[in-house]
Amino acid sequence: MNQAFTPEPLLLGGHRLLYQADYLKPEAADWLLAYCKGLPWVQSRIRLYGKWHPIPRLNCWFADPGLRYAYSGASLAGNGWTEPLARVRQALQQHVQLDFNNMLANYYRDGNDSMGWHSDDEPELGADPVIAAVSLGVERPIRFRPKGGGKSVGLAMAHGSLLVMPAGFQAEWQHGLPKRQGSGERVSLTFRYIAPQ
Repeated sequence: MNQAFTPEPLLLGGHRLLYQADYLKPEAADWLLAYCKGLPWVQSRIRLYGKWHPIPRLNCWFADPGLRYAYSGASLAGNGWTEPLARVRQALQQHVQLDFNNMLANYYRDGNDSMGWHSDDEPELGADPVIAAVSLGVERPIRFRPKGGGKSVGLAMAHGSLLVMPAGFQAEWQHGLPKRQGSGERVSLTFRYIAPQ
């Protein structure tokens, strides 16, 4: 991991998102992507208009023991970390000077996998969560738009990059990852903090 945190700011509605394209060195990003492909991925389901549908991506969740997290109809319990992911978390916490006790990983197998507009604003994450996302694999643009609709803006997330969405951002903005024809594999590791109960 690079020692100096020298991100490029992205200003959205008074919020300063921090983006660092070279957070991981290429060989470290390659190794982590290969490792993540072997994680225990599942395809969760979401309830829409009274019917359950598989979400268009795979995911898995790692967290400190005893933590619980619910989103999109799924209820998860923390069972700890693998040793490599624990090292990734520790390095990230030192890098950004923030604490994280859980990580939701998403695996986009190809350009048909996507994530719709949403905010990471579940009650467990607190009133003003900070979200840090490490992107691995093919570059895909994450998009942002104000809640309630409006013009969207995009940010191309490079292999090995880091994006930090600051406190207060989730209350006013949504983000999503649209389908992208012909795109390859991408993994997103999103680190958060849940207040222990």
